[in-house]
Formats: sequence, structure tokens, C-alpha cells
Amino acid sequence: MPKAKGKTRRQKFGYNVNRKRLNRNARRKAAPRIECSHIRHAWDHAKSVRQNLAEMGLAVDPNRAVPLRKRKVKAMEVDIEERPKELVRKPYVLNDLEAEASLPEKKGNTLSRDLIDYVRHVGWLGRCPGPFAA
Repeated sequence: MPKAKGKTRRQKFGYNVNRKRLNRNARRKAAPRIECSHIRHAWDHAKSVRQNLAEMGLAVDPNRAVPLRKRKVKAMEVDIEERPKELVRKPYVLNDLEAEASLPEKKGNTLSRDLIDYVRHVGWLGRCPGPFAA
């Protein structure tokens, strides 16, 4: 189907648009939202995931964070090389997460008081002997 005459306009380059900021904002919006508020506030968008989590004292890969001991150890290879510990620059994130995890969990599986009274009443009616009870 043909276009209406005079309605097409060529795209012009926007010289007054900051491309660096535009790309950074697009990348930030494309990234998934971090649910944990402690991690989200300490996150640096200029750094990688590994660098961010290392600064917070968190592990990217749990298999590498806690290495398993190998069963076969020769007598000569007893020397275990210690890896240098990475510097934790944001320890407050780890402290906040530990404090939040140590809080007692609220029980959310209880029924309302009205529903409990209703079930007790109906259950009592079902058990009482009546004219049609077997």
C-alpha cells in the first residue's frame, strides 16, 4: 500500500544527544532488577558481576568458594598453597545480610481465628449423633 505524499521525513542525526549516557542508561535498564536491596544499593554498574560480588565479600561460584578436599593426596604434595584473600571493600553488605538472615521468621501458615472457630463448630456438628447417623 503506498504511503501518503509528504508524510515521510528522513532521520536526522541528533548532535545534542549524549551517546555515552544514552548507552549507559539503556544497558542499565536492560540489566535485571536485583531483588535484594542491600546488594542493589551497593552495586556499581561500571563493574562486572564478579568484581561487584568480590567487593561485597560474596561468591560468584559456590563450587570455587568452598573447595572440596581431594581424597588422593601424595606424601610429597602436602604443601597447600594459600590463595590470597580478596579485599572486601563493602563489608556492610555482608553484615546486613547476616543480620537479616538471623531474624526469626514469621509463621504465615496459620488460619484466621474466625475460620478456626467455624471448622470447630462444623466438625462438632458432623460428629453429634442424629436421626440419620449410622
